[in-house]
Amino acid sequence: MTTSIRERLDAMRAFYAEGHTREPAFRKEYLRRLQEAVKAHEQEIAEALYADLHKSAEESYISETAIVLAEIRDQLRHLERRARSRRVPTPLFLFPSASRIIREPQGVVLVMAPWNYPFQLALDPLVGALAAGNCVALKPSTTSARTCRLIGNILGEIFPPDYVSVFDGDHAQTAELLEYRFDHIFFTGGAAFGRTVMEKAAAHLTPVTLELGGKSPCVVDRTADLDTAARKIAWGKLLNAGQTCIAPDYLLVHRDVKEELLEKFRRYAMHFYGGDFRRSAAYPRIISDRAFTRLQSYIDTAERIVWGGEYDASERFIAPTLIDSPDPGSPLMQEEIFGPILPVMTFDDTESAADFINAREKPLALYYFGRKADGLRLIGRTASGGACINDTIIHIANPRLPFGGTGDSGMGRYHGRFSFDTFSNLRAVAVSRRRTDLPLRYPPYGRSFGLLKKLL
Repeated sequence: MTTSIRERLDAMRAFYAEGHTREPAFRKEYLRRLQEAVKAHEQEIAEALYADLHKSAEESYISETAIVLAEIRDQLRHLERRARSRRVPTPLFLFPSASRIIREPQGVVLVMAPWNYPFQLALDPLVGALAAGNCVALKPSTTSARTCRLIGNILGEIFPPDYVSVFDGDHAQTAELLEYRFDHIFFTGGAAFGRTVMEKAAAHLTPVTLELGGKSPCVVDRTADLDTAARKIAWGKLLNAGQTCIAPDYLLVHRDVKEELLEKFRRYAMHFYGGDFRRSAAYPRIISDRAFTRLQSYIDTAERIVWGGEYDASERFIAPTLIDSPDPGSPLMQEEIFGPILPVMTFDDTESAADFINAREKPLALYYFGRKADGLRLIGRTASGGACINDTIIHIANPRLPFGGTGDSGMGRYHGRFSFDTFSNLRAVAVSRRRTDLPLRYPPYGRSFGLLKKLL
């Protein structure tokens, strides 16, 4: 007989109530087991990602496996310190009490992962939730079917199902999961479904972390080193064929350097993938027919394609494509692209570039190439979840940096200690002595009120 979702979640709550996950030693033991399993299954992970997305083994390791292993190492190294209660100063008027912050697990949490980085974006938040002492219901995306099955197999080898339970069903299962109460929901995906997650969570007053997306601008000023900029932009844009939530979504290039930058971009893109993108074993494919059709429509309706534009529906192949000066009101410039198509806009000064960015929803990332001081000024005039100066993408790989969005690109932060805090309840505790007291705080106040005012 198939165990129902309710029965599985009830079993997880019972396991959590036993208290095992509150012990740092218990958490570390299972994180070590996960670490060894990820290393042992490295080849299978690469094969699954190739089957789902046509990712090369090297790209799979760099952009998925290595990031998960770095997160596990960071949590293992700092777990006991992060889990420890911390004393904080107490104001004099609260004498003779002491104050501390206790980080305790939230309980049973739901992690919902997307298809584009199906291994990294399932396991990274899972690691943080486990480090903080929670039981985890994990819902990987079935769109990346091979990777979804592999995740279920790997985690099933390590964790009791009452500790970590993988739900690998269809959309109906996802919808049913959202009807239940969790102690936290962590969702990575599109803004449209993110709103649904938030609405369902609101029914139970469940806190949420939403890792969404948006149109991340890439600004190239005339002070940029164009060779370095072109190489890093081509890498960041074509990683996973542009199916990356923090990929440069559109270029804002200073008019004086536009042509030179685009020529260098073309050269590096061809160098990365051997000049023939269709035959390259390292160039990824679009995940689904639906996604392919949407990207194809951008190309078919483009007025000025300056490079690329080739596609093949039978392989879900889309070549790197540069589209010059599209209509700012077009779908290409209003929707997150999530593919290897890069619109190119020009600007004459950074003030106008900032105005262009600020006229749109807040992006998940912002990239600037040029002088550091100018980049910091642009960052100060705009809003985004994260940013890089003279680089792309790399901020996601540092577990000491918080990762997340703002506005339409999401809410909440994770990675490293930020994951630990996201999946923890920070409990404020004041401890007073049993017999010692401060009479000043009690009425009637009389003449002692003047002294009390000074203490306050």
